[in-house]
Amino acid sequence: MKKFNFRKVLDGLTASSPGSGSSSGTNSGGGAGSGSVHTGGTAGILREEIQETLTSEYFQICKTVRHGFPYQPTALAFDPVQKILAIGTRTGAIRILGRPGVDCYCQHESGAAVLQLQFLINEGALVSASSDDTLHLWNLRQKRPAILHSLKFNRERITYCHLPFQSKWLYVGTERGNTHIVNVESFILSGYVIMWNKAIELSTKTHPGPVVHLSDSPRDEGKLLIGYENGTVVFWDLKSKRAELRVYYDEAIHSIDWHHEGKQFMCSHSDGSLTLWNLKSPSRPFQTTIPHGKSQREGRKSESCKPILKVEYKTCRNSEPFIIFSGGLSYDKACRRPSLTIMHGKAITVLEMDHPIVEFLTLCETPYPNEFQEPYAVVVLLEKDLIVVDLTQSNFPIFENPYPMDIHESPVTCTAYFADCPPDLILVLYSIGVKHKKQGYSNKEWPISGGAWNLGTQTYPEIIITGHADGSIKFWDASAITLQMLYKLKTSKVFEKQKVGEGKQTCEIVEEDPYAVQMIYWCPESRIFCVSGVSAYVIVYKFSRHEITAEIVSLEVRLQYDVEDIITPEPETSPPFPDLSSQLPSSRSLSGSTTTVASEGVTKDSIPCLNVKTRPVRMPPGYQAELVIQLVWVDGEPPQQITSLAVSSAYGIVAFGNCNGLAVVDFIQKTVLLSMGTIDLYRSSDLYQRQPRSPRKNKQFIADNFCMRGLSNFYPDLTKRIRTSYQSLTELNDSPVPQELERCKSPTSGLATRTPEAAPGFYRNEIPAVRQRNQVHHLPDHVNGHCTSPTSQSCSSGKRLSSADVSKVNRWGPGRPPFRKAQSAACMEISLPVTTEESRENSYNRSRSSSISSIDKDSKEAITALYFMESFARKNDSTVSPCLFVGTSLGMVLIISLNLPSADEQRFTEPVMVLPSGTFLSLKGAVLTFSCMDRTGGLMQPPYEVWRDPNNIDENEKSWRRKLVMNCPSPSQEIGDHQYTIICSEKQAKVFSLPSQTCLYVHNITETSFILQADVVVMCNSACLACFCANGHIMIMSLPSLRPMLDVNYLPLTDMRIARTFCFTNEGQALYLVSPTEIQRLTYSQEMCDNLQDMLGDLFTPIETPEAQNRGFLKGLFGGSGQTFDREELFGEASAGKASRSLAQHIPGPGGIEGMKGAAGGVMGELTRARIALDERGQRLGELEEKTAGMMTSAEAFSKHAHELMLKYKDKKWYQF
Repeated sequence: MKKFNFRKVLDGLTASSPGSGSSSGTNSGGGAGSGSVHTGGTAGILREEIQETLTSEYFQICKTVRHGFPYQPTALAFDPVQKILAIGTRTGAIRILGRPGVDCYCQHESGAAVLQLQFLINEGALVSASSDDTLHLWNLRQKRPAILHSLKFNRERITYCHLPFQSKWLYVGTERGNTHIVNVESFILSGYVIMWNKAIELSTKTHPGPVVHLSDSPRDEGKLLIGYENGTVVFWDLKSKRAELRVYYDEAIHSIDWHHEGKQFMCSHSDGSLTLWNLKSPSRPFQTTIPHGKSQREGRKSESCKPILKVEYKTCRNSEPFIIFSGGLSYDKACRRPSLTIMHGKAITVLEMDHPIVEFLTLCETPYPNEFQEPYAVVVLLEKDLIVVDLTQSNFPIFENPYPMDIHESPVTCTAYFADCPPDLILVLYSIGVKHKKQGYSNKEWPISGGAWNLGTQTYPEIIITGHADGSIKFWDASAITLQMLYKLKTSKVFEKQKVGEGKQTCEIVEEDPYAVQMIYWCPESRIFCVSGVSAYVIVYKFSRHEITAEIVSLEVRLQYDVEDIITPEPETSPPFPDLSSQLPSSRSLSGSTTTVASEGVTKDSIPCLNVKTRPVRMPPGYQAELVIQLVWVDGEPPQQITSLAVSSAYGIVAFGNCNGLAVVDFIQKTVLLSMGTIDLYRSSDLYQRQPRSPRKNKQFIADNFCMRGLSNFYPDLTKRIRTSYQSLTELNDSPVPQELERCKSPTSGLATRTPEAAPGFYRNEIPAVRQRNQVHHLPDHVNGHCTSPTSQSCSSGKRLSSADVSKVNRWGPGRPPFRKAQSAACMEISLPVTTEESRENSYNRSRSSSISSIDKDSKEAITALYFMESFARKNDSTVSPCLFVGTSLGMVLIISLNLPSADEQRFTEPVMVLPSGTFLSLKGAVLTFSCMDRTGGLMQPPYEVWRDPNNIDENEKSWRRKLVMNCPSPSQEIGDHQYTIICSEKQAKVFSLPSQTCLYVHNITETSFILQADVVVMCNSACLACFCANGHIMIMSLPSLRPMLDVNYLPLTDMRIARTFCFTNEGQALYLVSPTEIQRLTYSQEMCDNLQDMLGDLFTPIETPEAQNRGFLKGLFGGSGQTFDREELFGEASAGKASRSLAQHIPGPGGIEGMKGAAGGVMGELTRARIALDERGQRLGELEEKTAGMMTSAEAFSKHAHELMLKYKDKKWYQF
């Protein structure tokens, strides 16, 4: 029977949608899947077909790997034979770690906290106890662990578990003081129960409390040591079902550990004391010590200390035993940090930790409890770190951790992901970063070395960049689903350290973390790196392999514009396009930022948030600061947070914007090219005219609601207000869509329509009225949702402005007409078909709402997206030129023309012209991303400069010349469009054809939510648009037709951390910060999902269990009973009976079948396959032997027959034949 593929049906329906062609019998374009483009023109219609190769079968969502420190850890376990480590968390997650590359994440479906973990040593299985009183058995013989069985306790709460080595019976202690026994193979509760009232003496009237410890005696497996919270310890004989001895102590017990001979055990107590008990004299402790307590005179008891939460007593063959414990410090040392104490003989070493200790384990050479333990390391699990201490050296150094456990060393504030980057970058960054690594680590290999891992089939290099709250930036090697830190950059070294009391005066706009990284921009090819911080600064870095000492050049930019100043300009007001001479930096800007501090009661003005170092600074090899740009206070108002950032190494220009406006800076000549308010960029064609605001109200608003306070406000308050206003408005009832325009729609995707400019068959309907708060405002007849290029004297001819024309443009500012009232961002566009006549006229009829009752009058239009590209700035351009695409929070796109010097030598001396082109495009919602494609459908990369070391002496002696890679479309003599521009906003995506500015495709991605992150990525050598929506959906659309390829409800937005850190990259990969300490990587590639099993590490590898040491005759005779203990006979159903069904419920795990498959990959499966292969080989050898014997018989018969024939004709002459 042929397999039915639902995805192919969706692709067919989408590709054959009638809305993709013309509806009036003229030349109709192909389906959306074919990507046909129609461009109207007087010379005819040029038809170009772009064959899209991507289909829905290429996409699938799958989590790949999780990096970082497990968030909120609670439990720890170690397999001494397999040498793998397991960490449980409060959220129900389990991380299993082995050698570098072996890192597995699994999650309990209930999400209950993990209380305890127990390995089935060298069995490839793990038992977890969770806070919902459930035991789970995990199968580790597969790359994705799965639960085989679960056992839910209904009437008792689990407090402690113990699984003896090479035993299948698990002891479970409860809060009521009872001890149950579970068969780990079948996960069935045994009828054998140790009740608390039978364990204690009959004369005892009080409840002993919950079970806090369970362990069998190293000397006799038939004896079980049970520790109760109130200080009672019971030595229980499992065979006779009675208590052999009982120990009582006044202080509560926290933990117990055996001496390996089984004659003594040590307890830790709540008063900071350690007691050593001998089984021969249980009436009182053999030894009592308070390690950190002060000894009192006259034989008094030492003072009490903090509780010792855990103690481990490990013996050595050739030295004194190790006593290791956590806690127990004196109460008078309240300021001391959490510590781990190591007592070895008379030496006491206290290791102070940076975070509270959650759990620790001592790693020993042998898994047998009745042998000398020979400890060699201690694994310490802290609340925010994992360290391993080397016990074999006297100074107890720590091992260098190969896992990326320090991602959260400072809180992560932003991320960037680069796949298939230049291969030499990783080696270069590692060689620079390895020089700055800390010293003093142990020289031994990392002890957690279990599992197996190989590189797999993925070979392209990947780099992840994380920005942090302390201003540091980390570069990570993320190739082949691993993560290793390459290089660390500290941006705070650019600025002067704040003095005590100075912060409130110069940096009062940021409550804390003034150096927090907000946005990063990296060009791997040119190695230009740019970062913007929460204190309204931008730093441009260049990479060099040589150390230099130089002054840091800084510029200060005033980017604070009020609408009332523009509406009623004063004679001395600066024009919107200032002269180039006025844009040159002052001497103060070049020498460093000002150190002037406004005194109390004086209005702050022209003061940056941070002070750049003015003295020469030594810069080590790596990224070195080239330029620092700072926004300054203006008339007592602090600078607003930067919302967009872009850098072009080919142009030597950096652009950034915020909710006030846009700034463009030449980092080659160190000059400010443009510093303009957003409304100035529109000139006289402002689509959203503003209403004058009260200056006092404006300043009060900014003082109270300044968006730079806190790291969670990644975007200004403007976005929130716009969305609130959008939701409060009554829905715009557009005309009904004809049936033939219907497209395949996903639950979160809107209608995808194709609106070619020259198609004459579109319907033209009148727009209904917009109802808003009981007011009806009729809109114009033919609302144009199409992009237009308003004409003016300066740009109507489509020519690039020369330097002589700048003065004419400057004089245009004071004489412009007044602005009308503002409108809501909700009414920014109504998409309707555009006729050819309307497109030619470039009309600007738009849907508008004249009501301002539901509008936030203080809203500003922020710059939300920037993009440098060789493109067509105006509609009549015939050749590409350097352009800057600017996207705003109101869905507007402006193209700014860049006029660069033609000669390479003039680039360092001649000024750069930056002028708005007058071209405007529009979308619904804030603009998020841009991208360009050539006429063949190939993704065009922005131009860049090939990297060269700026401090290389040998190269400086030669004739220096910049090597640029422009990536321009190939010149063609044909008339028509040469480029496609993809623009995605919070609500929709559009594809425009340039230079005609025809809107070819529109896809309303979501109506009820909004997009958080969007990017154009390369997948299987084809471009597609990837979006992450606030409702948790991940959507992929093909380009340029915007056909939906994938729509999966992946993850609901639970906090701003995900929105701030989610990012896509090429080759079908993405990542986000899933918790404050962990990065989750995922893939939306079907191919990678299929190959994921080959890329993951194996948790279980077949290893022989080490043999137990011979005890010797005398030791076996006098050292303890050598009799074997049959637990099956004692705990089995035949002797112990069945447990009550109401006590616990067995739940089959979802990984039962997967566990059987996984077991086939373990040692038993290997042996079975080897046995089968051996049998088959023997069978084949037997068949071969039979065939060989038959052939030998036939050969002998043939030889005999030939000999007889020879004898017959031997004496005959030739003529007798």
